[in-house]
Amino acid sequence: MILLTEIQYNPPISYFRHAIRCESILLEAHENYVKQSYRNRCHVLTAHGVQPLSVPVLRGNSKIKIPITEIEIDYSQKWQLVHWRTIQAAYGRAPYFEFYSDYLREVYERQPKFLFELNVELLKLYLKLLKLNKPLQYTEEYQVQPPKSVLDLRNRIHPKIYPDNLHVIPYTQVFGKQFVPELSIIDLLFTQGPASVSFLQ
Repeated sequence: MILLTEIQYNPPISYFRHAIRCESILLEAHENYVKQSYRNRCHVLTAHGVQPLSVPVLRGNSKIKIPITEIEIDYSQKWQLVHWRTIQAAYGRAPYFEFYSDYLREVYERQPKFLFELNVELLKLYLKLLKLNKPLQYTEEYQVQPPKSVLDLRNRIHPKIYPDNLHVIPYTQVFGKQFVPELSIIDLLFTQGPASVSFLQ
């Protein structure tokens, strides 16, 4: 089975629960940008609860449909500094923060021009850290009805319409006494390290 999804920013854990069950990942490269989705946002757990992190983009609120591969990141807002400080505050004391944080920071420091490029680099990093050997491919055109061999989850893993990480196995988190499921993969990686894959089964 091939997993077909849009590209996401620091994808939620549920994304990788589906990825681990598929042979390869097919990224939708011919859709239009959709705001208020995981394409440019993620959720992390801080001392004050769940914190959304959003990547500001140019023309993101335009009424004109813009291809996802043409969405540029707005670096005038210094968002990567805000994101990095929030991630440090949230996971600085997590068991595996020191093992993985440099890899993540390197991606931010490259400052890719396009959101699609940033998200692909992050996805490749997480697949590597999770040791998931899943080939990445890109769609050649937009298909409303993909073949039956494709698991189409485009716009299905969404902060508003999808019960994100509903079936994730609970694990120890940095903050809070009650398990919070709707978080980015970095929450799992920083707290569980090499054992992360066992929580994706």
